[in-house]
Amino acid sequence: MPKAQETVLEIDLSALTHNYNYLKSKLQPKTKFLAVVKAFAYGSDSVEIAKHLEKLNVDYFAVAYVKEGVALRDAGIKTPILVLHPQSINFNTLINRCLEPSIYSNHVLDEFIKITEELDVQDYPIHLKFNTGLNRLGFKDKEIENVVSKIKHSPSVKIKSLFSHLAASEDFNELHFTQFQIKTFQHIAKQFENLSGEKPWLHLCNTSGILNYPEAHFNMVRSGIGLYGFGNSVEEDKNLKPIASLKSIVSQIHTIEKDETVGYNRAYTSQGTERTATIPIGHADGINRIYGNGNGFVVINNKKAPIIGNVCMDMIMVNVTDIECKEGDEVIIFNSEYKASNLSENAKTISYEIITAVSQRVKRIFLS
Repeated sequence: MPKAQETVLEIDLSALTHNYNYLKSKLQPKTKFLAVVKAFAYGSDSVEIAKHLEKLNVDYFAVAYVKEGVALRDAGIKTPILVLHPQSINFNTLINRCLEPSIYSNHVLDEFIKITEELDVQDYPIHLKFNTGLNRLGFKDKEIENVVSKIKHSPSVKIKSLFSHLAASEDFNELHFTQFQIKTFQHIAKQFENLSGEKPWLHLCNTSGILNYPEAHFNMVRSGIGLYGFGNSVEEDKNLKPIASLKSIVSQIHTIEKDETVGYNRAYTSQGTERTATIPIGHADGINRIYGNGNGFVVINNKKAPIIGNVCMDMIMVNVTDIECKEGDEVIIFNSEYKASNLSENAKTISYEIITAVSQRVKRIFLS
């Protein structure tokens, strides 16, 4: 691969193919695959990722908000798109762009039925979300009868799927809770079927659910972080390939003497004669301030250089006293070897946070 000459995010589409195929290999042939491409496809590029996955015949996409779905439709994506957290103010746009809403409360259901009836829409596909323990969004099981009654009285909507979300499928210390969620969801699905006479698709598993709970794959699974190369465990990380590499360069090198300070608020003080390198990437690019003051590092010429002082908006400074390097040298923030998960763990956060934080001003380069 060519060396970086500026701050760039390289996205390896062959790694995406690998991850998709690996996760698909865990499924029964008829189990559908929903790819989660919210948050700019976890900080990469939702349009390019969706286009590539569409070529791989993915069954569904999911986004968080209507605006994200509109961007995919504008780019020519034809695959069905589930909107996980729609707001009623956007329902007209959602219907106009053939997006499918998650309906998670009576208020949202009433608002959506009202809009579809005003537009004289028939059998518009909706997905009912049930709360099985995450306590974030979703109907409770005691609301099933009321929900079924409302839907039966409105020909404007049709149930495409029932779904829920696992709270801790990556954590085997929470095995019993996850099994409780699975059983609760099965009970909800059975109640719904008995009351409605219908058998919609069922989906519950996220990436760790796919890997750890094959008995809960049902009709469809949803994968986000796994597609982007993280399996939420050391063992599964070995089977996946991070698709994104965040790189930059050394802008300038300084030699500072003992007791000189570096950066805003003089947050770092030199312990002796030291060399520092300034890198053109900062918290406006997604390198949060939590990575400053030794909590984060970059890699220069295969050696870790700790971030010193406070992270600036557009720059970070690192200690290169023991690293042979020069201005213009490539800098690795994370890639397939020095993973985002390693960097995030060092700062007591998670890989999801650092990869989704990469700013849209960072140039994207796509590798096939």
